[in-house]
Amino acid sequence: MKKVWKGLLAATLMAGMLAGCSGGSEEASGDKKGTVKIGGIFDLTGGTGDVGTPYAEGEKAFFESIAGEEINGYKLELIGDDYAYKIPEAQKLYQKLKSKDKVSAILGWGTGDTEALRQQVAADKLPFISASYSENLKNIDESPYNFLAAASYSDQARSVLKWIKDNHTGGTPTVALIYNDTAFGKSPIEDAKNYAKENGIEIVDEQIVDLKTLDATSQLLNMEKKNPDYAIINQTWGATATILKDAKKLGLDTQFIGLNWAAGEGLLPIAGDAAEGFIGVVTHAFPYEDLPGMEEIKKFVESKGEKLEDKNQKFIQGWVSAKIMVEGLKLAEDPTSGEGIRAGLEKISNLDLGGLAAPVTFSPDNHAGTNQIRLAEVKNGQFEVFTDYIGY
Repeated sequence: MKKVWKGLLAATLMAGMLAGCSGGSEEASGDKKGTVKIGGIFDLTGGTGDVGTPYAEGEKAFFESIAGEEINGYKLELIGDDYAYKIPEAQKLYQKLKSKDKVSAILGWGTGDTEALRQQVAADKLPFISASYSENLKNIDESPYNFLAAASYSDQARSVLKWIKDNHTGGTPTVALIYNDTAFGKSPIEDAKNYAKENGIEIVDEQIVDLKTLDATSQLLNMEKKNPDYAIINQTWGATATILKDAKKLGLDTQFIGLNWAAGEGLLPIAGDAAEGFIGVVTHAFPYEDLPGMEEIKKFVESKGEKLEDKNQKFIQGWVSAKIMVEGLKLAEDPTSGEGIRAGLEKISNLDLGGLAAPVTFSPDNHAGTNQIRLAEVKNGQFEVFTDYIGY
């Protein structure tokens, strides 16, 4: 009978220990605390899959690089899938990650789906770092569990407009805005127009160009009538390449400047020599930059028999987003719960990313990690960074 009671007591203690872990932690055994699962919502095949695929590969690579480590006593696992840039599919995938996989936080993707999910994210208390840098996500009252890992699209546009104002010669600078008709495309437009108005810059035209377009001639002919000095593009690589090629064909002398998803190596083979002189917003480093933070990525990809030069800037961007999430887990008193991970993320102060991106800071009343960007120009088939990190 004594042995039976000892067995029951041991079983009760084990059950209590497991109950102490929230739904986000896999069952522990022995001295191990278990595994914390992080969800991933990826666009590999949808409208933004051209930049979404290398970004997702960067996130997966970072988690693979730490697979042998314990973070705050736990193993970490990234569980994700492709939602093809369709909001209903993102909502289905979110429910699966939350209810079936029992993740403790999520690495998301697009603006439309991130904004559609933010109330659910808040209700479920699941920290959410996505690749959307929508200004709306900075509203901490409405988005208390969303975090921005790079400058918002509006901050990017403001910084570009400030750079234009500071560097333009010959009267009032005139600017056109080119974007797609999605939540992502439209995200910075009103803020850009307001900033321009307040700072003596004239917005003379707006053109809608579809993400998957193969012909932007009619829009550019309309824009040409307003003869803007500059055109700010908020697209991904495919549409940006179409715009640049058609602009070259038409002989336009407008200076095109793309926000972060328009810039990067994937643009260059599509746009060809039409990309020469294009200026891009650079939120994250290029693999060919000699930076301290690049060493860990180089070491990992070479351990897989791959080469750093075969990766691109969006891979670095995904790696950095995953790294920031894991930093929050390291600082969390309870890394198994969404509330605990949010508190950990809010402890991040001036996080040094080794030059891979601008340092990031969060706090309980500020989830916008930074407003800093760099600018790079395409010269001889390669982006060359020509500013330090700048803001507005």
